Amino acid sequence: DPPSKSDFVLATIAKTTGTVVSELRNVPNEPLLFAGETDERTEDGIIAYSWDKFLRTGDEKWPARLPMTKAAVRAMDTITAFCASAAGGKVAVERFFVAGGSKRGWTTWTTAAVDRRVIAIAPIVIDLLNIEPSFVHHWQAYGFWAPAIADYVAMKIMDWNGTPEYRALMRIEEPYQYRARFTLPKFLINASGDQFFLPDSAQFYFQDLPGVKYLRYVPNADHGLKTSDAWTTLLACYGAVVKGGKLPQFNWTAGPEGTLCLNCKDRPAEVKLWQATNESARDFRLMTIGPAWTSTDLSTGKDGACVARVERPAQGWTAYFLELTYTNSTSAPFKFTTDVHVIPDLLPYRYTQPTPPR
Repeated sequence: DPPSKSDFVLATIAKTTGTVVSELRNVPNEPLLFAGETDERTEDGIIAYSWDKFLRTGDEKWPARLPMTKAAVRAMDTITAFCASAAGGKVAVERFFVAGGSKRGWTTWTTAAVDRRVIAIAPIVIDLLNIEPSFVHHWQAYGFWAPAIADYVAMKIMDWNGTPEYRALMRIEEPYQYRARFTLPKFLINASGDQFFLPDSAQFYFQDLPGVKYLRYVPNADHGLKTSDAWTTLLACYGAVVKGGKLPQFNWTAGPEGTLCLNCKDRPAEVKLWQATNESARDFRLMTIGPAWTSTDLSTGKDGACVARVERPAQGWTAYFLELTYTNSTSAPFKFTTDVHVIPDLLPYRYTQPTPPR
């Protein structure tokens, strides 16, 4: 059925920027009932099933990312055609800023990889590029697979890690494989308490992405980003791209254990050090520690530099990152962050290569 009312966030972005904003639903097309099964599948259940079929057959028609990406490309075709018509106001729409969350965040990456009409992207809560080492890290931190990825565990997808079959799948599905194509502006919005991905996952890919790129980790939020202000970051970044606004320039490096060194060409209005401690596990999921992230205000010197130091906890682990806020003349303020670091830099569990279920 068509929507009965407009989405508040999308309507706000459209009105604030004076641009065409569209939403594509049902990616993937769900629920689906596959031949030989009695229960319908949705979301990760569909993707895990499609991966299992590819891993066992090598048939490139199976990976669900391909039709999901095609759906996004065809949606852009449809938007362009409709807007050019009398009913659409005879508006020329030829360039796209693509954003999406979770599985749609993943598809945001692959859409940009295959369609040059995409001029900027905002992948949201899909903190998994360079999947193989990222999920080895996942196990080494937790000693188990998080319940959020249960659909993949049920299909024994994780047991294929490191095999030629799995790497063939990743050559199709994995955004990191296409990273050389991502020279367009990239605004990555992630959750510090995501139940799927560890908060320090950016270490496996962010430095390897070319061109303009920004991170934001939202404190005290999980995969759903509910009640957070993450959407205002999307508004700010989208507004800057479509209006030709200036994006702030800064960089950071990780110093000795517990240290982050920030250098700002453009001085931010605010700098906050966010940190959270779990005394019993290297686990910062919101479902595990609750809203445990707290902030401390910092300031940059006249040279735009700032050094943050975090003490090693007496027991357990502390995660930390810096958040920068910039005023923005075109829309909402910019909020960007460094990547997340964890002290001590010790992983409590050993990963053992599983036997693939061939």
